[in-house]
Amino acid sequence: MSVEQERQIDLTNITGHKVTEFVLLGFPSLSPALRLLLCSILSTGYVFTILGNLCIIWAVLRDTHLSRLPMYILLGNFSGLEMCYVTSTVPRMLIDVASPPGVISFRDCFLQFYFFFSMGATECFCLSSMALDRYLAICHPLRYPMLMSPQFCCTLSACCWVSGFLWYLVPIILISQLPFCGPNILDHFICDPGPLLAASCSPAPLTQMTCYVLSSLIIFATLLFIVTSYGTVLQTVLKLPSAAGRRKAFSTCTSHLAVVSLFYGSVMVTYVNPGSSGGSNKVVTAFYSMVTPLLNPLIYSLRNKEMIAALKRTLIQGC
Repeated sequence: MSVEQERQIDLTNITGHKVTEFVLLGFPSLSPALRLLLCSILSTGYVFTILGNLCIIWAVLRDTHLSRLPMYILLGNFSGLEMCYVTSTVPRMLIDVASPPGVISFRDCFLQFYFFFSMGATECFCLSSMALDRYLAICHPLRYPMLMSPQFCCTLSACCWVSGFLWYLVPIILISQLPFCGPNILDHFICDPGPLLAASCSPAPLTQMTCYVLSSLIIFATLLFIVTSYGTVLQTVLKLPSAAGRRKAFSTCTSHLAVVSLFYGSVMVTYVNPGSSGGSNKVVTAFYSMVTPLLNPLIYSLRNKEMIAALKRTLIQGC
């Protein structure tokens, strides 16, 4: 008996599954030239995503003015989340695209599943907390400094992370306990619940329904909170007597609304539409897991005069 066979038997005894690894199909129809092009695009996008979000975190930490403002404390936390979010998928995808097929162990597959979806849930909570900040700043300006203190912002950010990492714990445990006896091919470039459920030997309607309900609940509940918050903000802004005041109030919300639209629009197409095809799911997943984190720093920095000024100040100080 070979060492590899012994390793597989040991894993089978530990996990209780016949399948000890999965093959991420990714984009099998790509030619070598297109694979090289995709690797170049992914690696460039990943570097710029990390650098862009690092610039925001650096500006918030180094600039004494921004570090005291709740909006920028939450934005710095969100940028850190985006860096972790994109890191959970892109480096692995680069390896798989460069040298297919993408073989991933059972343990690593579910670790990626857990971190990717937990950080996605954390992003929903973080976007909601940022909407709460704008609601309090515009609708309750006199009480805002007391309600959104720096200490409360840090606590709120921590709650977002804890809640996000607890949200998908049950679905991941349920799916990991399913019998996988082959084929072990997942028609995706990440360990996604859809392909994992399809790879199971026996149907699991309860597990599938649990995943669908929890995904739909966090998406619609947080989106409803954000829409309700901005609906109230809109009513308040329209009552302002000054046109300049209305423009200033709207300008503080447009960047966040743009990010919300990009993220929720793509996520809802993937996880609230059970009939989505595998190919379209890959494209949409690639968009919200890679393109959106790349665009976020540009959206928040290019449309934010305070952020641009802080970056200039910190760059001058650094030089």
